[in-house]
Amino acid sequence: MKQKIKKFVKINGVAMLLSFCIPIVVMGVSYYLVGIYPGSQTTILASDSFTQYANFHASFNNVLHGKQNIFYTWFGSLGLNYWAFMAYYLNGVFTPLIAFFDNVHMPDALYFLTLIKFGASGLAFWIFAHNTFKVKQWVTIGLSISYALMSYAVGYSEVIMWLDTFMYLPLVILGINRLMDQRKPTVLFLSYLLLFLSNFYMAFMVGVFSFLYFLVRTLTDGKRYKKRIKDYLLTSLLAGGASMVTILPTIFDLSNNGERLTKINTLVTPDVGVWDLVAKNLVGVYDTSKYQSMPFIYVGLMPLMFCVFYFLTKKVPLKNKILFGSLFILLIASIYIYPLNLFWHGLHSPNMFLFRFSFLFSFVIILLAGYGLEVYTKADFEQLLNGTIGIGGLFILFLLVSNKKRYGIITTSSLIITISLLIIYLGIWFFYHRSSKVIKWLPVVFILLIAGEAFVNSKAMIEGIRNDWGYPAREKYNEAYPDIKALVDDTNETNENMFRLENIDPVSLNDSFNYGYSGVTMFSSIRNRHSSAYVNALGFRSLGSNLQVQYLNNTLLMDALMGIKYNLAKSDPLKFGFDKISTQGAYSLYENRFALPLGVLTDEEIYQTNAVRNQTELFNHLAETEGELFSFGQATVVDSENVIITEEDNNIVSYGEQTPNKPKKVTWLVTVPAKSQGYLSIVSASLGNKLEAGAAIEVTVDNHSHGNRINDYGQYYNIGYFENASTIKVTATFTGSQKLTLFKPDVAFLNTQRFEESVKRIQEKGVNFKTSGRKANATVSLKQGEVVLTTIPYDKGWKAYIDGEKVDIPTFKDAFLAIPVPKGTHTIEFVFLPQGFAIGASLFILCILTFSGYSWIVTRKKDLG
Repeated sequence: MKQKIKKFVKINGVAMLLSFCIPIVVMGVSYYLVGIYPGSQTTILASDSFTQYANFHASFNNVLHGKQNIFYTWFGSLGLNYWAFMAYYLNGVFTPLIAFFDNVHMPDALYFLTLIKFGASGLAFWIFAHNTFKVKQWVTIGLSISYALMSYAVGYSEVIMWLDTFMYLPLVILGINRLMDQRKPTVLFLSYLLLFLSNFYMAFMVGVFSFLYFLVRTLTDGKRYKKRIKDYLLTSLLAGGASMVTILPTIFDLSNNGERLTKINTLVTPDVGVWDLVAKNLVGVYDTSKYQSMPFIYVGLMPLMFCVFYFLTKKVPLKNKILFGSLFILLIASIYIYPLNLFWHGLHSPNMFLFRFSFLFSFVIILLAGYGLEVYTKADFEQLLNGTIGIGGLFILFLLVSNKKRYGIITTSSLIITISLLIIYLGIWFFYHRSSKVIKWLPVVFILLIAGEAFVNSKAMIEGIRNDWGYPAREKYNEAYPDIKALVDDTNETNENMFRLENIDPVSLNDSFNYGYSGVTMFSSIRNRHSSAYVNALGFRSLGSNLQVQYLNNTLLMDALMGIKYNLAKSDPLKFGFDKISTQGAYSLYENRFALPLGVLTDEEIYQTNAVRNQTELFNHLAETEGELFSFGQATVVDSENVIITEEDNNIVSYGEQTPNKPKKVTWLVTVPAKSQGYLSIVSASLGNKLEAGAAIEVTVDNHSHGNRINDYGQYYNIGYFENASTIKVTATFTGSQKLTLFKPDVAFLNTQRFEESVKRIQEKGVNFKTSGRKANATVSLKQGEVVLTTIPYDKGWKAYIDGEKVDIPTFKDAFLAIPVPKGTHTIEFVFLPQGFAIGASLFILCILTFSGYSWIVTRKKDLG
């Protein structure tokens, strides 16, 4: 075996190295030309929202260094199933390499991971092509480069966890071929298993496609291949069964936590055009990866030429053309027919990054190109010429007759480059069979040309991402890191019990993952929708599908109830009860005197459906008080700048611009009662209006300013605490929208005396939990039976134990853990294990053992003849 490996590497080592290194070099140079490289001022993390991937990998770095549990994280908002979270974001085979980087250098870690994944995709395709196509070595290298640098991979490269898929796809198809031709199932089993474990979402698409590929290939020679149907099904099922160790808990998590399927309300996919597939086969075409985009299908002109040749040549059986052509027809139909489109996305409409299955279209192109190259000879040049002329003619026709409004991004230079490359490729294949001198240097020219084309396209993709999303400055990620990390570490060292912290001036929505603190804010596709929906009712903004939950713009009540013991801020947060205790660089740490512990004693009335529907009701119920904690007053407009104020019906006010593209300013006069915390209430009256979606506000009081996008955050803009009755001016500066429609702004005043009295009553009933890994423990002494209500998000993976005996957990609005406890002194323990993990782990072991036995039997039968 060792001799075979040495011989293989010796003969094919250079080709393997080139297939791995050239995609890395092309991407590295492309990134460099837009200012992205290790230590550069620009990060590879496109837009602020993608800083989440650095934070997520930073959290996994904590796992690798034993600072966080692999099943549950207290740093994902209020608490999160980390096992399911990893199944989407972090299970890639290269992710452990981040252990060689500090969290502050995570942008560089992701840079190297991204390049490695592109190289691995090229190498994987070379292995597939080398074992599949009977073509020259340099042709195999060219195909590998084209595949690794297809537009889909580069255009969606900022979604780093999807890149592993392109490494596994050719290996899965190779595994199917080996199973069908040689009855060797190992490659297929391992490829399927690693694919399913790495990212369940993309694995679904590859799994469906590979099954269709198996059916198509079986039908090409039914008599021969029908014997392999049982082998394929058994291998696939065993690989799928072994992957249940991650997939099963993830399915439970998604179904239990409110993930809904998208309703099919149309037959035709919205925002698609007739010429989309033609447009996206030109070199260097990036439209957008947001909404209304065309599918990314470009995989190189040379593969496109020979894919067309595959269907023109008579050397390929018509039956094969029809069967493999049916894959094209299905994928094209899936772009335009909405139910099919939705099916590929797991019946869940994508949030931007549309047509996520379109890389399969690219793979079919390059697959058939390989089969076309196998049969191509000198005598076939005329057919290749005719096909290429057809391709070029179609491109020219598209540019002449297409809708310029939709296809205005297509430039003449793109067409010229594309046509020129088609002509050059034709020249190469024309001279290849006609001159022995040409043959000597042609492989080098060919590979350089393929790499050059990929470079032109990749650079255009990366520039498109920069213009579409923006590559933020590195400082946005790591400038504040030393200050924030030092303050967070101080809080962790001085607290034995569970507490929460929030940053008033955050770097991103997922800072808690990076710095290692429990908070509220989070943006993630894997989330607990039930708890997010309830905290939205309590004032922490989390709308729609609850992809994000926001801490900012809420009240002192929720700071207390959620146990927000600390605030980080660059300036005084102007909150009653928050005292500055330390400063590090630009940030200061403020301690909340009124933060409640993780648990509070209450009664069983909280389980009633209509109980504690908002923060005031919950606060009064826990304090056993009645009455309003808030009073309300008017905000009187006393000044305005560049704004037309129009009062409409139903207490709605619109603010329009006088001069376009300049800020709109409105100043109100507000009278705040003594000993009150004031809040300006700003609520959008048109949350679904796309024209107003980007509207932002900055509220200024006595030179203290804070602001954010109106639709993304809560409604209560803090205007400060006032010991004595005061009349103040509050100025709001609106940007990002020509017109803004709001419910008429008013002011809420929290009576801090009543608040303090109530919160102290609740503190007396507090239950201090100690958390460690996936467990939370507390001891209570009760004179009568009571309910321990926690702010730990409810999940079916939790198990509760009182004095070591398992007890049921009644659901509290499906949001938080809350259990009845009898009188007396008791120890309470919550233990988390992802629902389905035990079954999945058992299947993992059983299926691997079963496959090992099956593989041994197959090998033994072959050896015996």
